[in-house]
Amino acid sequence: MAKKYIVTFMPVNRSTVVEEGTTILEAARKADVFIKNLCGGQGVCGQCRVQISSGRVEVDEKTKAFFSKEELEKGYVLACQAKVYDNIEVIIPPETRLEEARILTGEEISARIEINPIVKKIFLEMPEPTSEDNISDIERVERELRKKTGWHGYDISLECLRNMPKVLRESNFKATVSIGKHRTGYKILNIEPKDTTKIHYGIAVDIGTTTIVAQLVEMNTGRIMGVVGSPNPQASYGEDVISRIIYACDKDGLGELHSLVVKSINQLIEELISEKGISKNDIIALVAAGNTTMSHLFLGLMPCSIRLDPYVPVADIYPQIHAKDIGIEINPEAVIEVLPSVASYVGGDIVAGVLACGISERPQITCLIDIGTNGEIVIGNNEWLVCCSASAGPAFEGGGTRCGMRATKGAINELQISEGKVIYKTIGKAKPRGLCGSGLIDCIYELVKNKIIRPDGKFNRDLKDERFSIVEDIPQYMLVPAEESETKEPIVITETDIDNLMKSKGAVFAAMKSLVDYIGISFDQIEKLYVAGGFGNYLNIEKAIGIGLLPDIPRDRIEFVGNSSLTGARLCLLSEKALEKAFIISRAMTNIELSVYPPFMDEFVAALFLPHTNRDLFPSVKY
Repeated sequence: MAKKYIVTFMPVNRSTVVEEGTTILEAARKADVFIKNLCGGQGVCGQCRVQISSGRVEVDEKTKAFFSKEELEKGYVLACQAKVYDNIEVIIPPETRLEEARILTGEEISARIEINPIVKKIFLEMPEPTSEDNISDIERVERELRKKTGWHGYDISLECLRNMPKVLRESNFKATVSIGKHRTGYKILNIEPKDTTKIHYGIAVDIGTTTIVAQLVEMNTGRIMGVVGSPNPQASYGEDVISRIIYACDKDGLGELHSLVVKSINQLIEELISEKGISKNDIIALVAAGNTTMSHLFLGLMPCSIRLDPYVPVADIYPQIHAKDIGIEINPEAVIEVLPSVASYVGGDIVAGVLACGISERPQITCLIDIGTNGEIVIGNNEWLVCCSASAGPAFEGGGTRCGMRATKGAINELQISEGKVIYKTIGKAKPRGLCGSGLIDCIYELVKNKIIRPDGKFNRDLKDERFSIVEDIPQYMLVPAEESETKEPIVITETDIDNLMKSKGAVFAAMKSLVDYIGISFDQIEKLYVAGGFGNYLNIEKAIGIGLLPDIPRDRIEFVGNSSLTGARLCLLSEKALEKAFIISRAMTNIELSVYPPFMDEFVAALFLPHTNRDLFPSVKY
């Protein structure tokens, strides 16, 4: 029988018992403690740094390369590779913890719709049965519904049918019926005594790779009753979709990943309704939007083929289900709609964004770009829509860079270099801990503007600046000295970091350039460029253009739209027409698979320069 040991995590002061040989990362998952982990436990990203303050672990010798000699002496290890052979205490340093990012609520876009929710509550005052009018209960209900809605023929759930006789007779045939739109018809979902039409709520959810956000919506008015969000707990199995697909498929982890997202949504719903004193049973619809992998994991669909050539998902249009089917804790018969995907890497979140921004409604050529681990891009108008996805990597979300981090408290989100001085701002005005995506973009721009790096991203080795140094053959520039940082370690950017960031920005711009060339237009013809997601929240447009991430177009054409995925989900919750449009949009979008599109690689290589090898594309950029 294997020995068992106690693992205690600090500063959260949470313990668990594990068998000998368990990794610290596995122990953390068991204890419900988050440890930053980009690669899904493969030991290659170096993000899961923890410190062993007492007890013995066994470590993989190869992972020692991630630490300095001083750090090794202090007991630093990678949580995914260090195995437990003693009762141990683990200190999770600030850079490895999960701290809440700013939650974008979806209110950033003011979308106007005619409210006609996908689930309606209709009060019926029916004549009681007589010998002359002795039709069945369900026929009686359907007869009155036809008078109110004009719709003939309804499906009904078995549970609702079972409850119907009691409800009708106890209420003297005065009852409220909830009917839900189901593709080409309607279904009776719930029946309640008396008039409850004013108690009518729904939930809109954005299932992001990084963050899950939920809105409580009053269905009769469209009023947002509350918004809450939390980090996606699946991140402990890898911060990108590929890592999670590998865990689901190669390590039989689909059930676990599915349970995590359902549990997280249930917790958000509980938080929303407890504030308002609303019953779970009064929530009768939920609409979710997410990328293709997140949608698969939410529904418990095996995502393996998404990452394998020819990149085919299980489904792109998902069946309407009921809350009880997957354990969402609202009315058991509540309708759940997951917005349709387009391809393996263009999901329902982008479809929701196109809907929210009204791109398919206007003749003007418009672009929507969501910059994250995958840079999803849509260009089009009311006649055509073309999309693609480029693997930008984790750099813009703080991964793959030595001092990178998410946009959480203490992240440098603005930075300027002037006369050898580094001026910065942090989220929450806290002591700096690292740089988030917008801070990294500012940093690259300021380095090339001040000729600290060349346009190829390499440091000027002749630089006379005390902030510049070469450590273990890697050039680096100190942005924040150790005494100013929360971690008491200097915050630096290395030549390797810059190389990773240039690949990321190159992939995004090359995807946009490939798309406009494929369509046969120029960037000048794009009349509106929407930037979606948390990344755009802090983005400096001038600097993003200055490094060649965004195209050099008039600045007033660029607009940040926040959480367009959540906005689109809410619109579909409140409008049958909007939901129908979402399906039409998904079918109308032509996806260009860049991995098999030859011009993309040429564009990518050309974009690995600041701002670009073709300066004619960036006429306004002057360093």
